[in-house]
Amino acid sequence: MKKVLSVIGARPQFIKHVPVLSELQKRFNAITVHTGQHYDENMSDIFFNDLLLPRPEFRLTLSGKTHAEQTGEMMVGIERILLDEKPDFVLVYGDTNSTLAAALAAAKLCIPVIHVESGLRSYNMDMPEEVNRIVTDHTSKILFCPDNSSQSNLLKEGISKNVYVCGDVMKDMVRLASPYIKSIESDRPYVFATIHRPYNTDDQSRMVYILDALNKLDYDVIFPMHPRTVHKLKQYNIDLAQYSNIRIVEPMGYFESMSYQQKAHCVITDSGGMQKEAYWLRRRCITLRTETEWTDTLQNDWNVLLFDDLSSLKELVDRKLPETYDENLYGDGYAAQKIVDVIYSF
Repeated sequence: MKKVLSVIGARPQFIKHVPVLSELQKRFNAITVHTGQHYDENMSDIFFNDLLLPRPEFRLTLSGKTHAEQTGEMMVGIERILLDEKPDFVLVYGDTNSTLAAALAAAKLCIPVIHVESGLRSYNMDMPEEVNRIVTDHTSKILFCPDNSSQSNLLKEGISKNVYVCGDVMKDMVRLASPYIKSIESDRPYVFATIHRPYNTDDQSRMVYILDALNKLDYDVIFPMHPRTVHKLKQYNIDLAQYSNIRIVEPMGYFESMSYQQKAHCVITDSGGMQKEAYWLRRRCITLRTETEWTDTLQNDWNVLLFDDLSSLKELVDRKLPETYDENLYGDGYAAQKIVDVIYSF
């Protein structure tokens, strides 16, 4: 059997890997490398336990903190594994440092790279993720796009060979997760919020501005806090007790997060994946960013971008659900099967 080595390292990749690995194992010798990019138990182990994802055959230990240190360490570790395992393909997801490190290590060894979630563009080069996804696309041999817009983005950059529109594997997971989503009991309607990106957390005044805006809402705010955000709040000596409307909780497992999203009045986030999850769960989303790579979610105001002036946050939260909905946004929920069919025929 041909060997496909998949590289994962961050929360969204654990989720995406579940349906793809299930399909890969039917036709390939499928092995997995966990880079350790998300090393916190609540950002890593909880997802393996929650999703019943098989433990990876290889796991790296990182000591680097900067993007360059982290990416460099991962490249060295991944290269050693590639030299030993000699896979026929290396499969990567999305736009993390793990993705970039694996793509570069494989490309330099002339191992074909498969990029799942190709062609997404925010056109904001200040985002490390934008750099990662562009470089990965240009080093990949097989590229799987979630929609036609992503395919068009690749064409603009001269990438047309072995490009396939297959849908989004995260929609596969929403389909698979539906029996496990629980009903959340809540005394009051609530908003579900997640904030972790540097442009929202690395400036103290910005972080306080966001917390103040959330605290003024007429809804309870349930806020599972990313370890990075927790670290920043401690660094800023921000007293969370003054924000009585915000309930800070530990990072959630996949099914718990989906359950809270499904029952929320709306979702407020700067996450890419949660913009899609909210749409598929038919929840409105307010994205605290100036742009999004998931532009189709903006249709009919299911997702709204908000950044500089948060004074309109309350009004946006109070809006009703849009009447028009696209059942087939980002595919039919069977993207993983399409992806593995293409790899097998390749």
